[in-house]
Amino acid sequence: MESDPGFADRFHREEEIGKTLNHPGLLEVLADQHHSQPYLVTEWFEGKSLRQILLEEKKLPPDRAMRIVVKICDALAYIHNHGVVHRNLRPENILVGSGEQIKLTDFGVAAKEGAPRLTFTSIAQLIGSSPYVSPEELKGQRGDARSDIYALGVILYELLTGKTPFPGTDPFERLAQHPVPPREVDPSISPQLQEVIYRALERQHRNRYANAHEFARDLQGLDRVGVAADRPELLDWKKASTARSGKLFLYAAVALIPLALFGLLLYFARH
Repeated sequence: MESDPGFADRFHREEEIGKTLNHPGLLEVLADQHHSQPYLVTEWFEGKSLRQILLEEKKLPPDRAMRIVVKICDALAYIHNHGVVHRNLRPENILVGSGEQIKLTDFGVAAKEGAPRLTFTSIAQLIGSSPYVSPEELKGQRGDARSDIYALGVILYELLTGKTPFPGTDPFERLAQHPVPPREVDPSISPQLQEVIYRALERQHRNRYANAHEFARDLQGLDRVGVAADRPELLDWKKASTARSGKLFLYAAVALIPLALFGLLLYFARH
């Protein structure tokens, strides 16, 4: 493993970033300046990954999902204020313990101000076709704090519905598609909560929440969130849904024609 340059780079990146950050929402890295071989020591945290929780419970009640995401927002705000972008935020890299305390892990592909840049090709090899990768990163651009906001929006969507916004879609097809409206998957999701998800999943990063504080603020005050009635995502989805319904009706009508003709022939044959 040590002879793999990519792995070694991730390992040292994880260690260096871990030494500079200190927040209750991050897995603490215990520094040791004098080790003779590469190794990493972290605090022990009793908990499960968010992925494991999703596998066991399929989806979470909105109140619980929002509490967890607000705590993730707090940890993200801290690392962003310290010039670090996670870039690999997903349920596997979020631990949840008692009292729903969270810990972010795996800073191996994180971007840090002044650190050597990991190219998009390197990221793609490491995290593959992850549904949490932002549109700008899919285009080969360097992600920033709003890329983490996008990933957290996908996670919130998944916590509420048990699915990601673009199930079964090729990563690059997502650049031309809108996500399935969360309320189409689960009507119990409020319009305000759906609006928060849409703001986090904006295709253009400049239209997303500017920072994690804004994301958390809306989740903690849903009654103050205005719902956009003319969202392109919803309008396009309704048009596409109407078109799909029309096609199904047409296909059904065409399929019934032979049956109708057969019925007529049978009627005349008997009379």
